[in-house]
Amino acid sequence: MTDLLRSASSAPELSIRLAGGWWHGNLGFEGANANYGPDTALLAALVITYEDGAVQTVVTDESWSATLSTVEHASLYAGQREDRRLEAEDAAVRAVEIDRATLIEQASPLIGRHEVLRPQRIWTSPSGRTLVDFGQNLVGWIRFAVAGPEGTEIALRHAEVLEHEELGTRPLRGAEATDRLVLAGTGEPEAFEPTLTFHGFRYAEVTGWPGELTADDLEAVVVHSRIERTGTFECSNDDVNQLVSNVVWGQKGNFLGVPTDCPQRDERLGWTGDIAAFAATAAYQFDVSDFLHSWLLDLAADTRTNDGGWVPFVIPDVLRHANFPEEFAAQADAWGGVTAIWGDASVWVPQALWNAYGDLDALRAEYPGMVLHLESVEKVLSPSGLWDQGFQFGDWLDPDAPPDQPAAAKADTGVVATACLIRSARFAAETAQLVGESADAERWQSLADRAHAAFVAAYVSEDGRITSDCATVYALAIAFDLLEGDVRAKAGDRLAEIVAEAGYRVSTGFAGTPFVTWALSETGHADAAYRLLLERECPSWMYPVSMGATTIWERWDSMLPDGSINPGEMTSFNHYALGAVADWIYQVVLGIRPAEPGYRRVRIQPVPGEGVTWAKGALDTVSGRVEVSWSTGAGGALRLETTIPEGVPATIVLPDGTGHEVTGGSHTFG
Repeated sequence: MTDLLRSASSAPELSIRLAGGWWHGNLGFEGANANYGPDTALLAALVITYEDGAVQTVVTDESWSATLSTVEHASLYAGQREDRRLEAEDAAVRAVEIDRATLIEQASPLIGRHEVLRPQRIWTSPSGRTLVDFGQNLVGWIRFAVAGPEGTEIALRHAEVLEHEELGTRPLRGAEATDRLVLAGTGEPEAFEPTLTFHGFRYAEVTGWPGELTADDLEAVVVHSRIERTGTFECSNDDVNQLVSNVVWGQKGNFLGVPTDCPQRDERLGWTGDIAAFAATAAYQFDVSDFLHSWLLDLAADTRTNDGGWVPFVIPDVLRHANFPEEFAAQADAWGGVTAIWGDASVWVPQALWNAYGDLDALRAEYPGMVLHLESVEKVLSPSGLWDQGFQFGDWLDPDAPPDQPAAAKADTGVVATACLIRSARFAAETAQLVGESADAERWQSLADRAHAAFVAAYVSEDGRITSDCATVYALAIAFDLLEGDVRAKAGDRLAEIVAEAGYRVSTGFAGTPFVTWALSETGHADAAYRLLLERECPSWMYPVSMGATTIWERWDSMLPDGSINPGEMTSFNHYALGAVADWIYQVVLGIRPAEPGYRRVRIQPVPGEGVTWAKGALDTVSGRVEVSWSTGAGGALRLETTIPEGVPATIVLPDGTGHEVTGGSHTFG
């Protein structure tokens, strides 16, 4: 900034543009119109340090001036409208009171521009609309510069998909997602970049453009928080590569300020269940240590002030300010109380960060949020120790559930919730021990042991059958280490049977999907896991790929085979939760695993399978860069090359079960 001041041709001036943003933007869904406050305000301080060491601080007060800009309206859902014909008008400045005790230092990375995409195609739709395809479902905005007559209004409406060659706007629900510029008519190109909003889109409908629109006229700017890419993956199967690309783009688009569920419709909230499922994948693909740590601090703060003390469904919890219409308010009220998976984000997200980064100070700061969640769960347990009471989202969006009943899953909600409780209580006990809370460690371990005993007694039979006998309950019981010996093996066999009976099509929702391939491969059914991954018939991970998806969909059938959009009222084409399978791809297909938190010790254990003949990738860990490349030759023989950071011990486990201990350096096997 000093260089800018020295080069200024006139007296320096500091100006800041304000808009509603996440504070006052009529957020929520179903007409919630949720806002943290009625007005926007600025709290700022400019600190100037002179060469002689003197310090001057310029703070916001009534001496500042304010003007109404040419931006007439800007909100996250509606978009931005700017009229360049307007004269800047002075506005009154007044001081407002705030509770300074609520202010904390910025911890999350700032938001920035990252990539620019040009149109891949411009054409006229059957109804005569001018449509633009940027080739990738992204999050950000479109910028341009154009000259035209005074009063010309250019409108850009955004959407993720086409439906019968027209812009598919129905999934946006109440979000207008339209930016508008009214030209001043200066005779010179007028630049427009709507930075006070954002959109999830691949396509745009352009109206009012003066002259012929060409690919050189528009740029799509990709925007997200400044998280650095850390993990890469590539393999012999192009469909798997596209799936991984879709997962990466889904994370970029939904890691903008907060980890949102979707970036396009009238929602865009930090749903806890989505990130609980996805956190491990997120921590491989990008450095999310500060981003998710900051969000977890918000989670604890919102939980402390939440009536009942349970983890809210969205963080930040703007829904507490919702004004739902009467016809929806009763349903919203029924969604009250502590829930599994969504509430477990308070534990599972710190667990993913601990495994990825090994930051004990961060874990210590995140621990109070775990305590709040588990204490709220303790209050609602049955006398037996089961969590089988109260509202649950359960195995949300089970593909066999009716489109209008996303919580109507096959998996028994008590099985799901109790399994999740055991996992959370165990890690909370481990965390308490690490941060020096030994009494808490005993408390949470006792809770886990009691719930585990109740789970086995109530839900597990000697032949390995689990209540409700569907893929999700077996996936959770195996992945969360709730079964032992022959019972575990039998449960793995039963899971493999269920997966085969479904024709290797996915039969799990939010609860089971992140763990089903893990449960298969960990019980000796890697072949079934690969078939499940590579199946192309809906519901499957590859069905959206076959339909041209460039991000992960909310529903397996968000787009139907005939090119029409799922008729449900809730469908998104950029929803990362079901992309949590990428964690299994990175750790099992590629084989890079943390043997200790922060990869202080590494485990390289690729598990090849039919459909993938080679894979390669790398991960930049806090301990250094780990690289793996493997290929299978004649007879399935594996050749493995790996590079381990200097001084880092690693265990190399080959498909035949043999293990090798190495420390740092490059190593080749086979």
